[in-house]
Amino acid sequence: MTKVTYEIVEHDGGWAYRMDGTYSETFRTHGDALAAAKIAAAEQQVAGKTEGISYEDKSGRWHGEVASGDDRPEAEVEDKAGKNS
Repeated sequence: MTKVTYEIVEHDGGWAYRMDGTYSETFRTHGDALAAAKIAAAEQQVAGKTEGISYEDKSGRWHGEVASGDDRPEAEVEDKAGKNS
């Protein structure tokens, strides 16, 4: 099973979560970024239907593929302040 980690980091004058080099929007507080990352991690693990997806990698290239709806990664949130959630 694939595992993804959302990291809480300072970003652009506020806080964001980052996964594999890609940042979320910037949040005003650490708590807001942490809450948003927990929601994203939970949603990442929800099974769905098989369908086409597109995504941008950390070098800025876009990819397209078919994602199986039941092949979901394990997701966690790592707080760079030293706490794991």
